[in-house]
Amino acid sequence: MTTVARAERHQLCDLALEVGGDAPTLCGDWDVKELVAHLLVRERSLVGAPGIIIAPLARLTDREIARTARTNLPTLVARLRKARSLLGLPVIDPLVNTLEYFVHHEDIRRAQATWEPRRLDADTTATLWRAISVTGRGLVRPAGVPVRIHDVDTGKTATLRGGDDPVTISGPTSEIVMFLHGRRQTVGLRLTGPQASIQRLRDANLGI
Repeated sequence: MTTVARAERHQLCDLALEVGGDAPTLCGDWDVKELVAHLLVRERSLVGAPGIIIAPLARLTDREIARTARTNLPTLVARLRKARSLLGLPVIDPLVNTLEYFVHHEDIRRAQATWEPRRLDADTTATLWRAISVTGRGLVRPAGVPVRIHDVDTGKTATLRGGDDPVTISGPTSEIVMFLHGRRQTVGLRLTGPQASIQRLRDANLGI
């Protein structure tokens, strides 16, 4: 069975080879090759993976990414396709990789000059909605304001952080996902609520 996580993984791999390792991404200064290296370190490196979420270990992660990126891109992509790690197990993969691979696939797509929004099928949208409705609670924490999300296509809503006078993020699920991961290359989003709270949300260091 092909999950959204696996589909996004393979599409990311295809696009990485298409645009080339030197192509830009939305991940800071990383090019495509470095982004692929990051994903491999995340899944396969006992030394480098912890630093992705534990700040004092970030230097070890950077070194592992740099070391991994010395390998040619086709080899790195071939390794990434195989998903041979605990994170790639069928039970775990949808839980930890759905948003990771969707966002990073879009990081490559949206950094290219000719990018256009994708039209996602209903199953993919539903899977992304379920994931962001849960993980989004942690993603908005740095803003410190009440937040709810609203998919304008399905009418679904979810509260990510409770409180009076929340900021409501309305738009397609795909764009909500990207915004909550700190990306500003989005289309069709509308933020409503107290202006001060909206500004705090926009200024916050969202994402992981």
